[in-house]
Amino acid sequence: MKAVVTTGKGGFDKLSYQDVPVPRPGPGEALLRVLAAGVNNTEINTRLGWYSAEVSTATSAVSDSAARADAGNVSGGDKEDGGWAGKTPFPLIQGTDCCGEVVELGQGADPALLGRRALIRANMRRHGFDSLECDWMASDFDGAFAQFVKVPASEVFPVDCDWSDAELATIPCAYATAETMLHRGGVAAGEHVLVIGASGGVGSAAVQLALARGAVVTAVTSPDKRDRVASLGDIRVIDRRHDLVAALGEFSVDAVVDNVAGEGFPVMLKLLRRGGRLMSSGAIAGPVVDLDMRDLYLKDLQLIGTTAWDEPVFPRLISLIETGQIRPLLDRTFALEDIVEAQRAFLEKTHVGNFVLIPPPL
Repeated sequence: MKAVVTTGKGGFDKLSYQDVPVPRPGPGEALLRVLAAGVNNTEINTRLGWYSAEVSTATSAVSDSAARADAGNVSGGDKEDGGWAGKTPFPLIQGTDCCGEVVELGQGADPALLGRRALIRANMRRHGFDSLECDWMASDFDGAFAQFVKVPASEVFPVDCDWSDAELATIPCAYATAETMLHRGGVAAGEHVLVIGASGGVGSAAVQLALARGAVVTAVTSPDKRDRVASLGDIRVIDRRHDLVAALGEFSVDAVVDNVAGEGFPVMLKLLRRGGRLMSSGAIAGPVVDLDMRDLYLKDLQLIGTTAWDEPVFPRLISLIETGQIRPLLDRTFALEDIVEAQRAFLEKTHVGNFVLIPPPL
């Protein structure tokens, strides 16, 4: 089969489009023909080693260096903590988001899955949902930047809808991450939720999913993306350059979804009401932030970090798709072999929603 193999940590030259063996499902496993695979920050960050503790810059600073250099180790050095859970097992087929068709099953897998179009829950709890220990498709084992992918059958979720394959491939990583933040934060109807970086994959998903919960949503984005973000629903949109405290007032929001962090982080705590919650699963503007502990403890705030997806999240997403309560935000599609072009365009950050790769026909 054709696949994009990431051969090591570094620039675009580490992405090799090549022939590799088709995996075969073992007991309890399923083989899917990949119909479409989404592009995410995490594939780029993992290739660059941005998750290393020695990296303190914004993802854009690291990524821009890679885009210019196109080669070499641009961050994270030779440290073994450059991946999500330590050292990434290169060479690796990346690709966290997958819409696929189940074409073969191993012994003991549910035969009803065969032939179904499905999404893959890429975050797999190693010891069940009582533990936060996880295995990640495309980080711990081969993912969906290929014509076929093999996964535990328990992580295959059939979906019945009229969405295209590419539209479905926009969902898993961004929407499951956003829904986990809202779930852990206990976001309820009528609460005021502030979404920072609302034009990104996770941010735009959080806007839709908060609205689906009946929350009041304020979204922060750049002026050139304002109209597209505003089209997500009945929300207020604020220019990210504005003074958020002046625009909203202190003690004005119940919950903040912030995957931006960086210099603007201290303001988030000023905006939260007493007992408010800040949820985060990323830090694209920089992972090292200033924190005034008085804001944290005098206001009884909760800071909630999320990586592992909670048990109710993926079934809820399938239900929201099938009942039409959320919609895909597909910006562009690329051929799988054009992954470098796709990642270059992704790094420009001019899009709203997601990019998706389409494998070649069999």
